[in-house]
Amino acid sequence: MRPSSYKAIVDEFAASIRSGTLPAGTRLPTHRALTRERRIALATATRVYAELAAMGLVVGEPGRGTFVRVRSGYDGLEPSRVLPVPRVADLSFNQPLGEGQADRLRQSLRALSVSGEVEALLRQDPPGGRLHERAVVATYLLERGIDTAPANVVITSGTQQALDAVLRSLTRPGDVLAVDALSYPGIKLLASAHGLDMVPIPVTEKGPDLAALDSLCRARPVRAIYAIPTLHNPLGWVLDTEQRERFVAIARSHDCLIVEDGTYAFLDASPPPPLHTLAPERTCYVAGLSKNAAPGLRFGFAVLPRPHIETVTRSLRLAAWGAPGLITAVATGWLADGTVARWERDRRDDAAARQDIARTALAGMSCTAHPVSYMVWLGLEPHQRPDHVAALLAEVGILVSTADAFATGSHHPRGLRLALATPPREELGLVLRRLREVIEAVPP
Repeated sequence: MRPSSYKAIVDEFAASIRSGTLPAGTRLPTHRALTRERRIALATATRVYAELAAMGLVVGEPGRGTFVRVRSGYDGLEPSRVLPVPRVADLSFNQPLGEGQADRLRQSLRALSVSGEVEALLRQDPPGGRLHERAVVATYLLERGIDTAPANVVITSGTQQALDAVLRSLTRPGDVLAVDALSYPGIKLLASAHGLDMVPIPVTEKGPDLAALDSLCRARPVRAIYAIPTLHNPLGWVLDTEQRERFVAIARSHDCLIVEDGTYAFLDASPPPPLHTLAPERTCYVAGLSKNAAPGLRFGFAVLPRPHIETVTRSLRLAAWGAPGLITAVATGWLADGTVARWERDRRDDAAARQDIARTALAGMSCTAHPVSYMVWLGLEPHQRPDHVAALLAEVGILVSTADAFATGSHHPRGLRLALATPPREELGLVLRRLREVIEAVPP
C-alpha cells in the first residue's frame, strides 16, 4: 500500500477520536478485521495502530484489543499533575521526607557558611567530582556490598544524569538495549533520546525471564542490559543470588554491558551481592540520594569499570559537569557523618509501616509489593482500564501512575503503580480506601 493510503487511515482514525465520533473506551477493530475492512496488509494494520498509540490516542491491551484512550492527561509517561479539584494525595511519585530534615539542612548550610573552604564552593568542580568527594561515596558504598576505588566513581547531578552519561557514552544509536517489560520510566526516555532499540524482557513474579533474556541475546546483538535487581521499580522484586549469578553469566556469555540501578536498594537491609560485585568488569552501577535523603538533592553517582571512566567523564563535561559544588558539599557531608545511613534506617521503618497500611486497605485486590518498599503494583480487572481509572481518581484529587508509563513494549498490562511515600502516613489508609472505592465502582 502507498504511504499516503496508510497515512490516510491514521488521519481518519485520529480525526474521529479527537472529534469524539469515536469516544473514549471504544474498542477498535482487531488487526485482522482492519485488514479486511480496508484491504490492507496485516503489517500495515499493525503500523496504523502503533502510530495511533504513539500519538497517545489508543492503547492496546493484551488479550482484549485496542481501545480509544481517555484523553484526560492523567495517565502515560508524562501525566498532568494539575488536578481539577483540590489535591487529596499524590500516589504518582515518591517524595519521602523525614521529620527534622529541614533543620538538618539549615545546620549544614550554617556550618558551610563559616567554614574555611566556603570560597571553594564558588569554583567549578572537575567533571565527575573531586577525588576526596568520590572517596566518600566509595566508602558509603561498602555498606551496599560494593568495594571500589574512588577513581572508579563519578559524581553526577542525580541518578538520571548518571544513566544518561553511561548510555550517551557507551552506546550508539541503533544499539539494542534489553529492559524489563515493566521498568523505570526514565530509561524509556533515555533510550528514545539516544536512538536505542529498546527490547523488553518478559517478567515473572520473581524477576525477569532469564531464559528469554538468553534467547534474546542469542538472536540479537544486545549491547546493554538495564536491570533493577534490588527493589525493582515498579514490581518490587529482589533477585536472589542464583538469579544474579545466572544474569551475570548471560551477560558475560554474550559480552553485554550491565547497567544496574540501585535507587531503591537501600530499603533492603540485607540483599544479595549487587551485580556490580559479581561482574565489576562490565557493570555500571548508578544510584543517588533522591529516595534515601531528599528528592530535591540532585546528587547521584556511577561506579564504572576502569576502561569506561574517561569516556563517561567526557560525557559529563559535555552535558552539565556533574553536581554543583554546594550540593556535593552537603551530600558528601551527610554521607560521611552518618546522616544518610540514619535516614535510610528511618526510611526502612517507614516503608514497612506504609506497606502494612496498604495491605490492610487493599486486602483482596491484586497487589504485588515488597514488604519494605514504597511501591505497590495494583492489577486491575478487565473492565477497569488504567487510563479511565486514572481520570476517575483525578476527579477526587488522587494522582496515580498507569502501567503504560512503565511498559517498555507495545502491550500495556492493566495496572497502576501506587507510590506510598508522599502522603502523610496518618492519611495513607484513608487515601487508599478512597482509591479502592473509586476503582471498585467502575461498572463492568
